[in-house]
Amino acid sequence: MSALRKIQEDFFATVLSNDDVIARHVAVPHGPKGRRIAVYRNTVQSGLVDVLAVAFPVVRRIVGEAFFSTLARRFIAAHPPRVPQLSTYGAELPAYIATVEPLNQLPYLVDIARLEWARGESYFASDGAVLAAEDLARVPPDTLPDLHLALHAATRVISSRHPIYRIWHVNRPENADIPQLDLTVAEAAIVARPGHHVLTRQISLGDAAMIQSFTSGAALSVALDAALQLEPDFDVQSALHQHLIGGTFASLTLPPTR
Repeated sequence: MSALRKIQEDFFATVLSNDDVIARHVAVPHGPKGRRIAVYRNTVQSGLVDVLAVAFPVVRRIVGEAFFSTLARRFIAAHPPRVPQLSTYGAELPAYIATVEPLNQLPYLVDIARLEWARGESYFASDGAVLAAEDLARVPPDTLPDLHLALHAATRVISSRHPIYRIWHVNRPENADIPQLDLTVAEAAIVARPGHHVLTRQISLGDAAMIQSFTSGAALSVALDAALQLEPDFDVQSALHQHLIGGTFASLTLPPTR
C-alpha cells in the first residue's frame, strides 16, 4: 500500500469513528492535535447525521433527537459512506436498527425505517410514463388473466405485522397529537410518484400481495390468487382503479396472439 493511500485510509477512519489514527500524520504549530481532529470529525459526522435525519424524520421523532443522534453516529462508524452520493446513504439503517438492543422494545421501528427509505428511493427513482386507465381499458377481456403489469420505477410496497402506515402518518412533523394505536394490527403501504411528488397510502394486505406478485413477474390471474388467499373479498377492480390513479404501473404486456 502506498503512503498516500495509507494516509487517506487513516483520515477516512478518523473522521468517521473515534479513532485518531490520522494524528501520526499531522503536525500542528501549537495546541493539541486531538482537539483539532475532533472539530473536523464533528463537522463531518454532524453533516451525515443531518442526512440521516432528513431521510428518516419519523424514526427520529419516535426515538427522540438525542437518541437518534447517538444511533446515527454509531451507524456512521459501522456503515460509512462508500459512494459520493448522499441520496444513497442510509439504505442499511433499517437492518442496523434491528441489531440495536434497546430498540427491540419498538418492534415496528424497522418497518417504519423501511417505509421512510422507500419514500426516498421513490423520490430519486428514474422518471417515466405511468400506465393510464385507457391503456388498460383497451385490453381484450379474454386476455386479462394472462396480462402482465410492470411497476413504475418509483413504486415501492412495504408490508408489516404492525400498523406502519398509521404509525408513520401520525408521527409526521405536522401532526402534534399522537393517538393510541393497536400495534398488533398488520398493515401495508404503497409509495409511488405519479408526478413530481411522492405519495404514500395504505393498501390492504391482499392488495400488497398482488403488487408484490407483479414485482416477481406474475400474470394478473396469479397475482389475484395471491391477493385472494389473504383477503377472500378482495376487490380487484377497485384496487386497480386506485393504482392507475396513483401511478403504480408503468406499462402492460399482452399475451402473444395465437
